[in-house]
Amino acid sequence: MSKIAVIDARKDLAEILNRAAYGKERVVLTRRGKDVAAIVPMDDLAILEAIEDHMDVAESEKTLERVKRGSEKTCSLDEVKAKYQHGRRRATAVKGKN
Repeated sequence: MSKIAVIDARKDLAEILNRAAYGKERVVLTRRGKDVAAIVPMDDLAILEAIEDHMDVAESEKTLERVKRGSEKTCSLDEVKAKYQHGRRRATAVKGKN
């Protein structure tokens, strides 16, 4: 895995993309010596997304088990909508005052 400063990556973006796409290389972008992002092959991204999906399913299954045991509170879709629509109206009103 290589690292390249963002300022240099701007000049060589096509080359960096080719390294990731065809060379299957991961390239870390840095700013002031700190890692800020990465350009990765699409296969790597697919794997990361599959892992995230698996983790989401596992967490959902745990939540469902807590609901079945009665240790997790549930609410209706209407309650969720009311809660977040109220918050959105408040945020819009505050923005309108500025």
